[in-house]
Order: sequence, then structure tokens, then C-alpha cells
Amino acid sequence: MSRRGWYQKAADHWAAQAATLDGVLGGFPETSEPDLRESRRFLDLVSSRAPNPPKREIVLDCGAGIGRVTKGLLLDLFERVDLVEPNDRLLEEAKKQVGARAERLIASSLEKFEPEEGRYDVIWAQWVLLYLTDEDLVAFLQRCKKGLRPNGMIFVKENVVIEGQWMVDRDDNSISRTDAMYKDIFRKAGLVLQDQLRQAAWPNDLVPVKMYALRGAA
Repeated sequence: MSRRGWYQKAADHWAAQAATLDGVLGGFPETSEPDLRESRRFLDLVSSRAPNPPKREIVLDCGAGIGRVTKGLLLDLFERVDLVEPNDRLLEEAKKQVGARAERLIASSLEKFEPEEGRYDVIWAQWVLLYLTDEDLVAFLQRCKKGLRPNGMIFVKENVVIEGQWMVDRDDNSISRTDAMYKDIFRKAGLVLQDQLRQAAWPNDLVPVKMYALRGAA
């Protein structure tokens, strides 16, 4: 499959999903509350035990969808939020949900997106990096590293295979990578793992979810 064809499959998948909680969570809206709760816990853990934790002034929500994470988490913890989302319909719904505190709403896919250099205290990427090829993911994380302010961090939250082999969902070309694969990608991007946490209170029939806090290598 060509690179363009790879990404078009994901774009077609999301074009067919409703701009609702059920639509963006793949028919599992009940996972939203524990997801947001554990994300908040991880952000607080990192702030309490990382040397020179990031400030909480401005955050970028990558693959923001309808603004679920921004509205349910990031706006409570940060003064300002930028959102980047490739699907115009979902981004329009995010605008309605989030309101004036969304400083920038950026229509872009991540393989093409370049964060403004030195703008963000935190870049939050959740359930979106699984759509990038390994090569594009390394490049995207390298661009994100340039987008951080001093002491800034990249937070990654994704489906992670804990036991067994990595998988590709042929419905949307999403990749469930192993923990070792993600850590190798972080290393190639010049990032250092500061902290990690497995999502608790998660359905046993879904792929496990892990969170990673990352900084640029010195």
C-alpha cells in the first residue's frame, strides 16, 4: 500500500464516524470517565515527582477529535489549549464543545503537522499516534520536541500490547504497538522516558493502554 493509501484508509474511517462520544470512542463511551481520571492522575504524578516539571500554561491536544480530552481534562489543568485534528467535521464539533479557551483550532493530519517552535509546555497525543507509520511517528515526535518550551514534555497515551505481537486493524490501519516498539521509537526520536503508567480500570476485552511522559535528550 502507498503512503497516501495508508493514511486515506484512516481518513475514510473517521469520515464515517459520528461526531459524538460514542463515535470517537469506537462504541465504548463508558471508557471516557476512567480514561480521563487516569490521565489526570498521571499528569499529577509527573508534576509531583519529575525534576523541573512543565508549567501548565499552554498545551497542544493532538488528534483532538470532538474535544473530549480538552474539555474533560486539559482545560481544567492548563490556561490555554490548541487543538489539531484532521477531520473538519470533528474539529467543528470540538469548537462548539470547547469554546473561547481554545486558542487555535488547526485542521491538519499529524504526518504533515509542524508545531510552532517553543510554544508548548505540554504536547498531549492520545489514540492518534497509532495511525502513523514508524518513520512518520519518529519524525512527528522530533518536530514535537522542537515545539516544547523549556522543561516541556510530550505525553503519549496509546493502545499498547503488553503480551504478544503488535497488530494492525485493517478497518482503519491503526497499529497496536508493543511497549518495546514505542520505547524504541522514542529513543530514535531523541526522547528520554521520564515516567510511565498503565491505564487502570480498563475492560479486559480491549487492548491495554499505557501513558508515557517524555523529554528531549540532553
